[in-house]
Amino acid sequence: MPLKRFANYFKHLKAVRFQFGVGLLAGVLAAAASGAGLPLVIEYIVPNVAGEDAPVGLALLATLAIIPGVFALRALGLFLNAYFMAYAGMHVLECLRLDVFKKLQSLPLSFFQKNNTGDLMARVLGDTAKLQTALVTVVNSLIKEPATLLSAVGVLVYLTLKHDNVLLMLVALTSAPACVIPIKIIGNRLIKKAHAAQKQAGYLNDVLNENLQAVREVRAYNLQDRESTRFQKACRDFFKFTLKTVKYNKGLSPLIEVVAAVAIAFSLYLIVGKIEASAIAAILTALYLCYEPVKKIGIVSNTLREAEASLDRLEYILHSDNLVPEPAEPKTLPPVRGAIKFQDVHFSYNPDTPVLEAVNVTISAGESIALVGPSGAGKSTFANLVPRFYDVTKGSVSLDGIDLRQLTKYDLRQAIALVSQEALLFGDTIANNIRIGNPNADDDAIREAARQANAHTFIEALDNGYETLVGERGSRLSGGQRQRIAIARAFLKDAPVIILDEPTSALDSESEHQIQTALEILTKGRTVLTIAHRFSTIQHADRILVFAGGRIAASGHHNELYTSNELYRSLYDKQSKTAHEKS
Repeated sequence: MPLKRFANYFKHLKAVRFQFGVGLLAGVLAAAASGAGLPLVIEYIVPNVAGEDAPVGLALLATLAIIPGVFALRALGLFLNAYFMAYAGMHVLECLRLDVFKKLQSLPLSFFQKNNTGDLMARVLGDTAKLQTALVTVVNSLIKEPATLLSAVGVLVYLTLKHDNVLLMLVALTSAPACVIPIKIIGNRLIKKAHAAQKQAGYLNDVLNENLQAVREVRAYNLQDRESTRFQKACRDFFKFTLKTVKYNKGLSPLIEVVAAVAIAFSLYLIVGKIEASAIAAILTALYLCYEPVKKIGIVSNTLREAEASLDRLEYILHSDNLVPEPAEPKTLPPVRGAIKFQDVHFSYNPDTPVLEAVNVTISAGESIALVGPSGAGKSTFANLVPRFYDVTKGSVSLDGIDLRQLTKYDLRQAIALVSQEALLFGDTIANNIRIGNPNADDDAIREAARQANAHTFIEALDNGYETLVGERGSRLSGGQRQRIAIARAFLKDAPVIILDEPTSALDSESEHQIQTALEILTKGRTVLTIAHRFSTIQHADRILVFAGGRIAASGHHNELYTSNELYRSLYDKQSKTAHEKS
């Protein structure tokens, strides 16, 4: 696996180059103490303390003190190497995750419609960790292990020449390349298994995420056994794929050790009876220490193979095209009046399925527009083009005469407030959820926005008032309470353009009345697009656009549309009949 594929990611080590450098030096120190220190201790200490002229007393203690000294030096080097490598590794992991997360923030909604949430989470958390391990391990091992190898080889050459056994040296040095063969074979197989394991990890994460997001439905439809079976199967498949990577990963070291054992046995055959025992022990130690770094470099090769699979998955995100790009030379957006124009707009999520075709409409500043039509007619897509959640396939959408593609997305979206059908709150305090509308707002402004949204009274009644934590996705509040906080957020933003995805459609009559009253205040004097699900809420709109088959089939007030447009009349009568039957 060429290291150049990882080159762009080594930049994350720059900020921790001091700690990383100290770790590398400590690794070299430990390598020298291992590769050269241990064989030389055996070569010189053992004969000195075992012979007839062995030192006694303090001299003996001083001689023997070299042994713990070498091991202490080795231990210190190993500790500092491990600590500073971990420090650098955690920094790299943080940077990698932030890079991927930031990229996700810039990608359009279409990207998330094509990719499962659980799989994206696995890429951000799991694949970044594997890439981080590879980056730090590779650099560390490619310096520390060769240092160990060179130290051991140097001692081996010295000892074999000293004892006039060049044949032994040649056998020892030429057998090491044989270890490359299993590294190559196993590495090629490992990358395929790693790809499959990482993909399955994403699916497993997706099954879990989907289950946790649908706890009510699972219990309402008695799906617990089905979900357990589905999760068990995903776990079992992940187990199988992971076990295959373990098989190839962990099989490498034993293979290299077998090669090393054969070389050591043959070396023993060459030297037994020809040199003294202490020299034999020192040479075998040096020979063994030659193979240990080769084995670890083989493990590094496997780590790179696994990381390559993770890198493929991460670069799928990092290199994804942004289909809603920022303009090269953005125009400055003057104070927004709110006039919107759709000119010959076509849009499709894929080439074979047009969603909007030849849409032409001009919306005046301060005009309230309702969007109605059967499901799939293009209402939501029409509204989503205004904040550039998507870009038109053909034609243009403009705000106050400026093509939206000539504005930065930040400036454009600052001029738009969105209140969705299902208000999503972050797992924070009520005050901070409202403050999203204006991060610089003070407490008085937040309270005023809550009053305008008819939310202040219920918030004050809570134990912690505005500092109450709303729970994940606002789970500790009722639907009506969540919607009023979302509307307070829109009040605080004070945007000239409002998009309403019928925020009262799923509420009881009392909550609907309170929210409808707040919305009347919120939308006064602003340009409003309302995606209508309840026709009772749109009769007072300035204009109603009727969508059918991706086109605007009719436009006008309720009374004229009810009289002149058959589709509008049938939709209205059908909903009125349903509402009457329910009452």
